[in-house]
This record gives sequence, structure tokens and C-alpha cells, in this order.
Amino acid sequence: MLRLISRAAAAAAALSKQRNDTVLTSTSILIHQFFYSTKTQTKSSKKKQDDNKKSSKSKSKSSDANSLSAPAAAQADSADDLESVRARARRLAEDDRNPSLDVGPNHRPLFTKTTSLSLLTRKDACTYFKFSEDELNAMLPEGLPTGMLGEFKDSMRYALLVRQSFLDIRDNFRRIVDPSLQSTNGPKIRKQIVLDGPLCCGKSITLAMLVHWAREEGWLVLYVPRGREWTHGGYFYKNPQTGLWDTPLQAENVLKASIPLSQDFIKYNESHLRELPCQILDPIPLGEGAGVGLLKGVDSKEISEGSTLFDLVQMGINQMHASVGVVVRLRKELSLVKDIPVLIAIDQVNAFRSMMHNDMMVGAFSHSTAVGKLRKDLPHVPVDARINLPRYSPDEAATVCHYYLRQRLVSREVFSEENWKKVYYLANGNGAEMRMLVPLMH
Repeated sequence: MLRLISRAAAAAAALSKQRNDTVLTSTSILIHQFFYSTKTQTKSSKKKQDDNKKSSKSKSKSSDANSLSAPAAAQADSADDLESVRARARRLAEDDRNPSLDVGPNHRPLFTKTTSLSLLTRKDACTYFKFSEDELNAMLPEGLPTGMLGEFKDSMRYALLVRQSFLDIRDNFRRIVDPSLQSTNGPKIRKQIVLDGPLCCGKSITLAMLVHWAREEGWLVLYVPRGREWTHGGYFYKNPQTGLWDTPLQAENVLKASIPLSQDFIKYNESHLRELPCQILDPIPLGEGAGVGLLKGVDSKEISEGSTLFDLVQMGINQMHASVGVVVRLRKELSLVKDIPVLIAIDQVNAFRSMMHNDMMVGAFSHSTAVGKLRKDLPHVPVDARINLPRYSPDEAATVCHYYLRQRLVSREVFSEENWKKVYYLANGNGAEMRMLVPLMH
């Protein structure tokens, strides 16, 4: 029953979070917490619901009670829920002044003292890494994965579990850029990786953390957090010149994400693109614009000598007819960049091909948006590209549950090793389900 409840809540939460195109603001966590009690019932809320059911069955003699409408009752409950959230936020702020609470299983530190994803080591695995809102906005201006948003919202803290799987993938790309780190006895390096694994095993979060790390290192990263948008919805047409289906609106959005316009963002990509000259000077083919069709008498746009990749991207942003051609050209130009490391990172990579090249590329397969499972033999993908990410191990689950205890998702009176293990085995290590079930301990 608990599992059914948690799955229903998770499905409702997923629907409400679709198209989360903006990153978190300073008040967003508290605002989202307003809806928290609709997914997880505390003892007091259960008692209130039971009392409401009893009163609805009995005949009341009070005209005031009979006149109380359902919307009014819901509004009263919502006000109580909001006040409960605010009270929890106040208690968490007080807890931050008490370091003795930051204890994980077996009295190990719950949070790592390391302040950079680049400096994390194996000793930091199974601890939580703290982020700041500003650095998340700066490093991931394209938006945060739904799972990451859910974790921040429910825990009311910008922190993520450091998993050994993330460290292994990070070190794989680190060894590619720095051959001195390679060894004959070490693991085989892979320039192309497809992250696979069961639903809610952390693929999107791992990918986002990898993008954060690479940009922290000064790399040029082309990050597509919602690859499904390239093949579902929007405007598309069959290009008569190539025979391929073009999506000009999606192409334009990707180019805009490459150059954040807000002054609050640290413009990592823009600074790199301004310094990199265009190495291919062939004209950019023009296609259709959404709702405006083809340009009359013009089928291409010249690239002047001395243009930079920034100028190329600006062309695609300023003229929708060139957006698809610019994205295709940008992809080719990135393959020719040698001065700085370049990483292509695509979430929901299901519809993207090909990986048969020499560029560093990582994609996360989405089971939530897919029909069926990922086939064993992937066309146009290296045979050893797939990496299966596991769900939480018992050690990771222990840390996760102690973290939720620290964040007051469950009371200390009911928290025990036996109870958190019940949650772990009931959810089968599914991170989202565990987060839904922990508050139901009793």
C-alpha cells in the first residue's frame, strides 16, 4: 500500500514539474513546500482527515458546519500546511547552528568538507556535497533536472549525495584530457558514454553534476537537459535539401542556452565562443522559419572571414531560418576545437545519433519518456559506451535516510535502522520512492 501511495504521489509530482525551464530562486523551495503535505501525510494530518471523515458521516446540528464549503476547508488546510512548512524552515535554520546534528550512519560525517566537485575523492563517497544557489544558476543556466529539483524541494537544502559512480565517470573524462593520469592497469577510458539504468537511479543528476564539474574546470560544454523536446512537439518540417526533419525552434533554444543573456549568469560558454575562430567558412544553408516559411530568393548565408563561434551562434539566434544550419555547423566546429576540452552532454538522449566520432560525449537514457527498454545493440553507438548506473546501495541508502532525518523529513522518535531498511527494501533502492516513503515511518 505504501508503495502504491508513493508511486501515485511521484507521478503527480512529475506531472506538476514538467517543463521546469527556470532554475531555483531563493524562495522557490519554500513555495514548493506548500504542496509537500499533499504527498506525505504526517500523523497530525492523518488525524485531521479521520476527523473530517467522521464528521461528514454524522449529521451536524450546527448551521455553520453545514455551510462550510469544500474550498473553504481546503483553504484552511493549505494555510496550516504553509505554516507547518515555515516552522520546519525555521527549525532547520536553527539546526544549522548545531554541527553535532550533521552525523550520518556509524557516526560518520554527513557532509563533505570539500568545496569543489573537482576535489572530491573516493573518501567523499556516501557523503553530501553542498551547493549554493548562485553556482547552480551559473553552472547550469539551461535548467535543473526534475529529480534534482525534487531533491532540493523536499529536503529544503541544495545538497546531493556523492556517489562513486559519478566519481568514476568524472575521472574517466579527466584522464582523457590529462593522459598523465592514465595507467596501463587502470580502467579503459571511453570518449562516448550512454548512462543507462533503472528508473530513478540518478542518471540525469549524474549528468548535470558532470556538466557542473566540466564547466568548473573551464571546459566548453554543450548541454541539452531536455533532449525529448527535439523530437516531440514544437514545429518541424522535412528539409527538401537534406531529406531530414528540421526543428528550427528547438535549435534556436539550444543556441540561446549556449549564451546566457542574464547578467546573473557567469558566461562560461560565451567567453570561450568569442575566442574560438570559425574553421569552416562554407555558407550556412537556410531552412524554414516557424510560421514564416522559406526566404524568397535566398538559400544560404555567408560566414565572413575572421568570424568566431560566438558570431556563428548569434547568426542562429538572430535569424530563425539559419538556426538549424547553425546548430549543425556548431556541432562540426566543436569537433575541430583543440585549445580547450569540449564536452557534449545530452539528457534524454534516446533519439540522438550518432556517437561514432572522436569527440567527448555523454548522454543519459530516459526511461520515463521512452517506450520499452534500451536495446542491447545501439545503432551508431560504440559497443562499450553503455554504463549502467545502479539504484542506491545499502550504504548509500543509510546515508540518504540519515540525511532526510537531518532535514526533518522524519522525526527522530520513529527513525531507526530497522525502519529505514524497511523503506529501502520496499522502494528497492529507488531514490524518488525512498524520499516519498521516509516521512511515512511510524
